[in-house]
Amino acid sequence: MTEIPSLRRFLTVGYNKKQIDSDLVFLLEDVASACRVIANHIRNGAFEGKLGATDDTNVQGETQKELDVIANEEFVRICAHSPRLAALVSEEVDEVIWSKDEVEAGDYMLYFDPLDGSSNLDVNLSVGSIFAIMQVPEGSAGQASRDVLRKGLDQVCAGYAMYGPSTMLVLTTGQSVDGFTCQHGTGDFRLTHPAMTIPEETAEFAINASRYGFWDAPVQRYFDECIAGKDGPRGKAFNMRWTASMVADVHRILTRGGVFLYPADAANREAGGKLRLMYEANPMAMLVENAGGAASTGFERILDLKPTGHHQRVPVILGSKAEVERLIGYHQTAAAPA
Repeated sequence: MTEIPSLRRFLTVGYNKKQIDSDLVFLLEDVASACRVIANHIRNGAFEGKLGATDDTNVQGETQKELDVIANEEFVRICAHSPRLAALVSEEVDEVIWSKDEVEAGDYMLYFDPLDGSSNLDVNLSVGSIFAIMQVPEGSAGQASRDVLRKGLDQVCAGYAMYGPSTMLVLTTGQSVDGFTCQHGTGDFRLTHPAMTIPEETAEFAINASRYGFWDAPVQRYFDECIAGKDGPRGKAFNMRWTASMVADVHRILTRGGVFLYPADAANREAGGKLRLMYEANPMAMLVENAGGAASTGFERILDLKPTGHHQRVPVILGSKAEVERLIGYHQTAAAPA
């Protein structure tokens, strides 16, 4: 029986067909360790009384769950001293956390949502962590070396952990998208889902239908056509899924196809949308594109966006390429002069 490669072997021996810098390997192993520890906190949260909310809100104005705070602390504790890591940018912390006084070209910057979907904790549904890694460009010096506002195209790695029936780590370093499952007993992440791909066509979509009254006309049109089924303009039946956890919804798309929408609407437009660009939209867009899908705001490719702030929000439409392109077309048609 062929041994299933571990995360370390995958990163160092060349299964991914790309030579990875040793300091990036160390950082990814630290991220994997943080995710293992967070999974354990979630597993034991009911026994330790950690499933409830705190009295605090994060920089987004959202009520923090106790495990949001714990997950953030574990990411910082485990990753902050990784070789060549200069900065950590977290959803739960207003300011950038600098782990080096002198930032140098080639240093890494880690962006992360420590616990995505934490509203699902008290009903025992899947939650996750999302992360992205960028690198300080060659030639950077002074204040320029501390610029964390970089396009998604500059990501050298992106991924997420999903805490469900099993704990999984899914990542890309710029080529394939590969999934690793944490083996019970050893704690090793082992390659169980190599070269994950998204089919171009799909009959499944994920959206929070309770916001229908807030949506713009292109999104309402798409939704109406999908739920009309075989007798509607699309001529086929669609399934709708929504878990209130981006990690769980995107993992389903990477596993069997689909499209995920959290568009700008009348209720969130002033804030720019719902999801954060740097540590939610960008990493998921990189994963989806490298798996053969597409990711857009409805008007622009997500990875092309120049951020204006490290907690910036954006609309997100991602998944099977044909459906994303259809939605872009609907947005362009609606925006065209009469």
